[in-house]
Amino acid sequence: MIKVAVVDDHEMVRKGIISYLVTEPEIDVVGEAKSGNEAIKLVLETRPEVVLMDLLMEDGNGIEATREILQHEPNCKIIIITSFYDDEQVFPAIEAGAFSYMLKTATADEVVRAIRKAVVGEPIIEPKVANRMMNRLRKQEKKPHHDLTERELEVLMCIGEGMNNQEISTELFIGIKTVKTHVSNILSKLDVADRTQAAVYANRNGVIKK
Repeated sequence: MIKVAVVDDHEMVRKGIISYLVTEPEIDVVGEAKSGNEAIKLVLETRPEVVLMDLLMEDGNGIEATREILQHEPNCKIIIITSFYDDEQVFPAIEAGAFSYMLKTATADEVVRAIRKAVVGEPIIEPKVANRMMNRLRKQEKKPHHDLTERELEVLMCIGEGMNNQEISTELFIGIKTVKTHVSNILSKLDVADRTQAAVYANRNGVIKK
């Protein structure tokens, strides 16, 4: 039997999910809660294997509850079931430790399938949410300046602030020849033609702290 807890602040939604789950012979609904704080207490008392968790609730939201529950029950699989898939909800929930993320447009069969997969370690992510996650990862892809050494990064910052070689030499207490070597390496690693392009790159990619 898979022990499941259901958390949602809307009674009709909560009761609707439970009424379907109790028809599944391998699922044991051990309790329900209407808030994040109630969910924490419920999980600590009943120790379910899976929690179906709403996100936006009064008296402790789903993200806070997820984080707190996993501190005490790290093996618990929390499946977010919500109407929201915007960045402000998705990423904090995943970062808090949510195992799967589904929308309330999912069918009852899909929810049961997610529960079964959770107990064998297979997460399910709603396609719309997965697309957002992939887009965020693409934005966080490695940038060329991540390959610069610490000193080269300092030189690039100086270039971005419009300093010439002599000014960089004075600022960083290094010789002109060393500055020229660093500049050459920077242009090569960033794949830019000159220091002007390097300066533009530095400003566009947040190397310069404004």
